[in-house]
Amino acid sequence: MQECVNKNASENAKKLLNFLSDIAGKKIITGQHTQTNEMEEISYIKEVTGKTPKLYGFELLGYSPNINYEDASFECLKEVEENKGTLDTALSLALKEDIILTFSFHWYSPIYGHDKSFYQKNTEFDASRILVEGSAERKAFYHDMEVIGEHLKRFKEADIPILWRPFHESDGDWFWWGFKGMEVARELYKLMFDYYVNELKLNNLLWVWNCRYKQGYPGDEYVDVISVDIYNKFNIPTDYKSDYHKLIKETTQNKVSALAEVGYIPDIDKLKTSHVPWAYYMCWSKEFCIGEQYNKKKDLKRMYESDYSITNDRKNIA
Repeated sequence: MQECVNKNASENAKKLLNFLSDIAGKKIITGQHTQTNEMEEISYIKEVTGKTPKLYGFELLGYSPNINYEDASFECLKEVEENKGTLDTALSLALKEDIILTFSFHWYSPIYGHDKSFYQKNTEFDASRILVEGSAERKAFYHDMEVIGEHLKRFKEADIPILWRPFHESDGDWFWWGFKGMEVARELYKLMFDYYVNELKLNNLLWVWNCRYKQGYPGDEYVDVISVDIYNKFNIPTDYKSDYHKLIKETTQNKVSALAEVGYIPDIDKLKTSHVPWAYYMCWSKEFCIGEQYNKKKDLKRMYESDYSITNDRKNIA
């Protein structure tokens, strides 16, 4: 049994982590990201398989406090508009259905950004400056954390646990939090952990780290779930076994592991044979789920019909 890194974690957060720990290597939780309120991916999966995923992924980008509407492309504004109200939807669903929630945050840079400023190419924001006491970057960083923390409080008050995955893909340089190196992102994560756990008392959060290299790992005392994002070029059936072993070698063997984002869902028959202990996977949104550009309908059906997968209608873990 794995203990939560937040010693004051809520009972429901503890139960969720225990659930993840118990099923890893025995079954896998089906997951789907949905970045719009229409949740067209969920409707598509229901249409194709007759079932819905156990884990729902929601996006917080539209809640960023520093969206520069004056200097934004149509694509940017459309994405923000589509994202409005997703936390209302997530809360409503979690109160009605036995689902698991995970949140991603494409965080528009706290200052200096334009267009989709979660991308480093669209901001002059220097993440390393956050580590400097009294800097404008640090003040803006904490301002945004407070705003987002207030949104997350709604789930704390409703006693709903969240798989919280901030600073994702910090081993890449495309987002502002990873551009100065994964070591900087690691320290930002630790600052957020301290603020959300010790100041805001968000005891409903389970902390998901999303970097595959040891120099970016915050340490076992800060992480509940280790995870990796994988977008293979070709749809070759896989259980992502080699990726699992690389991940635990570079980070830790003491935590639950997850496929936090995938373009191609894992092959359920291979997983059933290999028992690679991914607790869950989350397929990315839109064309990665809908249509057959990436995942085929037959593969979705095999996943959702398998007795090795956990869907929204299947509660058993053994």
